[in-house]
Formats: sequence, C-alpha cells, structure tokens
Amino acid sequence: MGTGKRGLIAAAVTVVCAVTVLGAAPGVAFAAPSPSPTPSSSAAVSNKDLEVVREKLDELYHDAAVATDEYNAAEEAAEKQSAEIVSLAKRIVEGQEKLAELKKRAGAAAAAQYRSGGLPDEARLMLSDDPQTFLDGARRVLQGERAAKGLLGEMTRTQQDLEQYAKDASAQWQKLEAGRKAKATAQKRIEKRIKAAEQLESQLEKEERERLAKLEEEAAHKAQSDWLDSGILDDVKGEASESGRKAVEYATKQLGKQYEWGAEGPRTYDCSGLTSQAWASAGQGIPRTSQEQWKQLRRIDIEDMRPGDLIIYNDDASHVALYVGDGAIIHAPRPGRTVTVAGAGSMRILGVVRPDA
Repeated sequence: MGTGKRGLIAAAVTVVCAVTVLGAAPGVAFAAPSPSPTPSSSAAVSNKDLEVVREKLDELYHDAAVATDEYNAAEEAAEKQSAEIVSLAKRIVEGQEKLAELKKRAGAAAAAQYRSGGLPDEARLMLSDDPQTFLDGARRVLQGERAAKGLLGEMTRTQQDLEQYAKDASAQWQKLEAGRKAKATAQKRIEKRIKAAEQLESQLEKEERERLAKLEEEAAHKAQSDWLDSGILDDVKGEASESGRKAVEYATKQLGKQYEWGAEGPRTYDCSGLTSQAWASAGQGIPRTSQEQWKQLRRIDIEDMRPGDLIIYNDDASHVALYVGDGAIIHAPRPGRTVTVAGAGSMRILGVVRPDA
C-alpha cells in the first residue's frame, strides 16, 4: 500500500508541469502554525513526498495565473477593439450619408449649368440687353465654379476618409480575431493546469491533504517571518489616502468570496479582478491585469508604501494583492481558495505600485 501509493503520487507528479500556489490558506499570515505531524511508518506518503507535491502545485497554479493574465489582457483588448469597430462603423455610415449629399449637390450644380446653355461669356454679353446684369451673373457663375471645385474636393476627401475607415475596421477585425484565438489558447492552458493540479491533489487521502495544507502554511509563515525579521517594515509609516481607504474597504467586504479565474466580481474574483475593482470603487480606473498594473502604475519603494497600494508578486508580475497595513495584504490567492488576509511577505515580492500617485 505505502509503496504503491507513493509510486502513484510520483507518477502523478511527473506528468504535471508549470505554475504557483499564489497564497497561503486563510488565517495563516500572522500566527505560527503548529508543526506538521510526523507521519507514522505506515503513512502512505511522507512529508518529503508531500513537499514535492506542494512544489508541483506551486508550479501549476503559477502557470495558470500567467495564463489568466493573458486571458484577461486578450479580453480587455477585445473590448477596446470592439468599441473601435463600432466607432468606425458609425463614421462609415456618416461618411456615406455625407458623400450621398455631396453627390446630390454636385448633380444639382451640373443640371443648373446644363440649363444655362453653356454659352461662352462673350456670346452672352453680346446677346444681353443689360451688360451690368450680365456682369453680375458672371460673378455668380465664377462663385459657382469655385463652389463646384470645393464640392469636388470635399467629395474626394470624404471618399478617401471612407476608404481609410474601411481599412482601419478591417485591421481591427483581424486583431479581434487574433485576440479571440489568444484568449481561447489561454483558456485551454488555464483549464489544463487547474485540472492537473486538482488531479494531483485528488491522489491524496484526507489526512495527506491536511498535512499538505499544513506544509503550505508553514512555508508561507516562514517567508513572512523572514520578511518581517529583515526590519523591512521599520520605516513603513505611510497613511492611506482617501481613495486608498475606499479601496481597502471594498476589498475587506469581499473576504471569503471564491477565487475564479477571469472574474472581477461581485461574487467571485481573480487576483487582479479584485484589485482593479477595489480601485474602481474608489473612483480610480487601473489596468485589468497584474502585469499591466506593474507596467503602467507608478512604482513605490517598500518603505514608502501605504494601505491601498498594490504589491506585485513573482518575477513575471503574475500575482497582485492590496496592501492593508501592518504587513498584511488582502488577495484572491488561486483556484480552490477564497479572498483572504495574508502576510505581505509570504510570497516573492517584485515591487509596489500606487494607483493614485
């Protein structure tokens, strides 16, 4: 039994590859967990085996988080492209209506010229009983010719605008289709990684899953303790801005809600869905994904951070949390977990950004 189970776990581990546990279990950020029990000799899976499982789960969930960012970015881009296509379609309709009106005016001008007989100016002068009337008419004709030239120029420009709008719309459609494919690819990758993680965990008995959770708690607690022991928070005394307080208040109200990739509330969230909605509630729009939040928002030194700031995690900026003060964060960790409070140093910090800088 023991050898067979251990072999089953080993086999399950070897077929999975890539992503991170994006947070510790709820309520483990500050109090040291009790040591993991030492398995009896009859235990099917040792703590060493479980540590391998934990690392593989970390890899799987990390890859799912990266793919979730890709999915969210593709979705955000698709929304912008769709809006641009609608705008271009309106411009095309307006341009077509304008061109039709210009053609109507041009036709009327051509008909008027035809009715005038097309006589040369000298002939009309000789036939006219009133030279002044002729001269006044000639001026009007000259003005009409100029207006006709302007009309033709406006028609040409309108036609060129319509052609450009059509090209732009075609380009946006192509981007939209490419984004759709990228989104579908990311979705498959997310689902594949999450399924692999769930299958790996399903190989464990209840007692083994409990020990695995304890190992995760211990790893998170150790990382948080090391972070605090470094004295990194000694100079962190920043007070939340009004917007920051509103963002923290929003995030606090979401505690206990389930993680769901691609979700941005109100019932479920992924990590950047939570932070973007928290700041939206404070009247501050920020990028949808953690990677774009890292790229676009102002970066802050850790010693200058204040509640409401966002802490970005992992070298690839694949996770984000809302700093709430006293070394704590609120975040949506990963599939199977809920929005929770955790230690800010329980994961690998990349940096800090401020939405309302």
